[in-house]
Amino acid sequence: MDTRKIREDFPALQRERGGKPPIYFDSACMSMRPRQMIEAVSRYYEEYPACCGHGRSEHWFAKEVQREYEKARESLRNLINAESCDEVVFTRNTTEGLNLVARSFRFREGDTVLTTDKEHNSNLCPWRNLEARGTIKHEVVPSNNDNTFNLENLEDRLKDGGVCLTSFVHTSNLDGCTIQAKEAIELCHRYGALVMLDAAQSIPHKRIDVQDLDVDFLAFSVHKMCGPTGVGVLYGKAALLSDLDSFIVGGDTIEDTFYDKEPIYLDPPAKFEAGLQDYAGIIGAGIAAEYLMTIGLENIAQHEYELNRYLTQHLERYEQIELIGPKDPELRGGIITFFIKKLGMRGLAGMFDEYNNIMVRAGRFCVNSWFNARKIKHEVVPVRASVYLYNTLEECQVFVETLERIVREVKDYPPL
Repeated sequence: MDTRKIREDFPALQRERGGKPPIYFDSACMSMRPRQMIEAVSRYYEEYPACCGHGRSEHWFAKEVQREYEKARESLRNLINAESCDEVVFTRNTTEGLNLVARSFRFREGDTVLTTDKEHNSNLCPWRNLEARGTIKHEVVPSNNDNTFNLENLEDRLKDGGVCLTSFVHTSNLDGCTIQAKEAIELCHRYGALVMLDAAQSIPHKRIDVQDLDVDFLAFSVHKMCGPTGVGVLYGKAALLSDLDSFIVGGDTIEDTFYDKEPIYLDPPAKFEAGLQDYAGIIGAGIAAEYLMTIGLENIAQHEYELNRYLTQHLERYEQIELIGPKDPELRGGIITFFIKKLGMRGLAGMFDEYNNIMVRAGRFCVNSWFNARKIKHEVVPVRASVYLYNTLEECQVFVETLERIVREVKDYPPL
């Protein structure tokens, strides 16, 4: 993988501030965008900015939109190896996809939904909300001490019965750790439970085959995989999507409506794609998927591991630094999250940015429940550096040098 050549595709990485380029280590939040995707979005607005066909307009521009729109759906189908394009539903983001299933699933009295203990708020709040309404029971599967997923804990709970659905984060945005999805899915199916994966952090970084996994539902966003904001995908097995209730209803979801009886709804995916869609964004999402497949998801995963290994080796030298998650960088993909065991470190991310234009994330990463369960003080502010296909070893070296400077400057802070 020629990282230097890849970097040429990303206009934002060509900028400078203070004579230095940006070092973007925040791709777990949002990736940079390649020129190819940006140009595809611009082409829509410049050349055929119209409604999609699909029973709406039948003119020249509309047919161009429809062609590119369905081409994008096919590209995303190919990215995850879904059996049919009808199993690919366009949403706004991962959050909407997870909520779509939560609000549309036909739960029965006494049903339980399981999640891990490291869920992003988007895969926690829908289930807590449904439990508060009395719709379901929500339970958490405890992780191992090193934050890896515990299959024995999962099976122990499944044996007790009552679990109709599990909704697990595939790769954690907290520590980059990926669960043993195939084994977990086999276990859940053995005990009669369906499985949904939050794949927001896995789809951009590794090859995901939904048929090989045999996963029932899978949600992800394209803004983390070199695509535009405001577009996501919900995958669902065809029969299961058909069995879901309608979510948001209205234009483009119906076959016919009446004053004296229920509307007749279209089959999935149209059933869940209400109203005018973000055609430019969806077209751009298809180009982003093609871009990643051309580079190769396996190559991206290996590149990220090599960068994480370098960063981990250097961070482990400091007694003041504590990593979150397993020690082996191969188990953490492109994410490295750590504490500096000093007070007053709320400005740490700002120091990286100020000193060398290094962009990282600090805070609780929308996994507040994990920190609260461990009674971690709010004064303890972890930092997350997340690398991607366009990051280089040289950037990692600058990161390490900057971290060394920061550690020297805060040596007089009292320990927690």
